Amino acid sequence: MHVRKYLMRLYTKPEDVNLAQSMISDKDCGSFGVDITPFDTNHLWVRDTAPVYVIGSDSNQEDRNRRLAINFKFHEWGNKISPEHGLEIDYEWPDLGEDEIKKNAGFAKRVIENDFHPSPVTCIESKVRLEGGAIVCDGDGTLIASESSIIDNERNPGLSKQTIEEELSRLLGVEKFIWFPGFKGLDVTDVHADAEVQFVQPGVVVISRPHQSAPNEWWKVYEQVKRALTLEKDAKNRQIQIHTIDEPDPKFTKNSKHEDPATNYVNFYFVNGGLIIPGFGDPEKDIQALETMKELCPDRIVKQLHVNALPLNGGVIHCSTQPVIDISGGF
Repeated sequence: MHVRKYLMRLYTKPEDVNLAQSMISDKDCGSFGVDITPFDTNHLWVRDTAPVYVIGSDSNQEDRNRRLAINFKFHEWGNKISPEHGLEIDYEWPDLGEDEIKKNAGFAKRVIENDFHPSPVTCIESKVRLEGGAIVCDGDGTLIASESSIIDNERNPGLSKQTIEEELSRLLGVEKFIWFPGFKGLDVTDVHADAEVQFVQPGVVVISRPHQSAPNEWWKVYEQVKRALTLEKDAKNRQIQIHTIDEPDPKFTKNSKHEDPATNYVNFYFVNGGLIIPGFGDPEKDIQALETMKELCPDRIVKQLHVNALPLNGGVIHCSTQPVIDISGGF
């Protein structure tokens, strides 16, 4: 019997290839192969820096048979990192010089230019600048996003909300936009949607409810998201079903240098036939989140992966992964 081999790509600094290889050599990856690719990059947040792969329009058979990827022109989250100013938000990230920032800006395009398997990729240049974590899509015409992370003078100076929507409709086939306000400067991303809400399937979402100890601003974000989705319909006129997942007690990941770790279960990642959700060491909330996602995804294998370092640096599993489309139109 032929078992299809799926490929996972791990982009690694050239000097870290041997370390990366040693970390996966003793792991059973089943039907997944891991391709370690030496690549100059200074961020692990490939959801934001990498290209966004898309399926061509049904009306254009030529596009349906090509691999397409969008370059959204990563710009250090609205130019928050620069050689002159460093990182404006209080994270312990290394200082980046002009060369490093230039490499980061060109990362998506270099990924596309070097992606030849199973066929070359066509680069689609976007007029709108954003990070992949800023948009949550259902694959059926509906997009959720915060205004603070996209309608932004640093990312998209001079572009109106209408112009941005027109471009995202062209690139992603969006028919229905659901915006929530967000907050500028609350975190480095200006409140990315993928930390607050995710589609389980078209018409069904899970939203992240902060722990009682979370800063008041994050509770306001939660209320914004809930308000934007309550009684809302999607692009296909389905009433959106809302499920809530409580965030864990941050004491299980917090240390003295990180007062507000990223501890949200909705920052999960769909893989072929499965779903990977984060776990943070909270015995009660970890189990509740796992059981909720198993109930919502009965046709998938749902696994929980304990994370420690990721939330201390501002993201979780969804933030550090990006799906790649294959020639057949799957991910």
